[in-house]
Amino acid sequence: MAKKIPEIPSASLADIAFMLLIFFLVTTTMDVDSGLERRLPQWVDPEQLEDDQQIKERNVFVVLVNRNNQLLVEGEYAQIDNLRERAKEFMANPTNDESLPEKEPQQIPYFGETMVTKGVISLRNDLDTQYGTYIAVQNELVAAINELRDELARDEFGEPYDELERDKQDAIRDVYPSRISEAEPKKVD
Repeated sequence: MAKKIPEIPSASLADIAFMLLIFFLVTTTMDVDSGLERRLPQWVDPEQLEDDQQIKERNVFVVLVNRNNQLLVEGEYAQIDNLRERAKEFMANPTNDESLPEKEPQQIPYFGETMVTKGVISLRNDLDTQYGTYIAVQNELVAAINELRDELARDEFGEPYDELERDKQDAIRDVYPSRISEAEPKKVD
């Protein structure tokens, strides 16, 4: 008669598998995608725009990034390091320079009648632009507006923008709106 092979006890295998599953669920990290915070404007049919709603060339700050990650700002080659200051000057237009964007008077809480820029920053990238360059340019443009807001908050209220009450932040956003327009990436020469 052949010798009987003893069976391996399997009663605790389910417990072991469950414990391993719990261990891996607890120790594994989940990557969360992070992106750029943007609020897209409401779509408007270009044929329905009136002539006075068209943006004048003077009010557009054009930033192009080519496939070699070179920056072309207002038709001139520039460095990313200088982009923030140029964007701040464009959006603030402190001297009412004719080459910078127009301003229009608006009634804003805490500020009364204030001259607000009509300026828009237009950003276009080449399809082959490196992602790091794209993010660096985005950061500089957003930082320019954030710095203008922070400077105004410190001048008017003596506090940084981030520490202000919500209604004061809203008023400052009305003075310095974040108008960054991104065009669809295409081949830029």
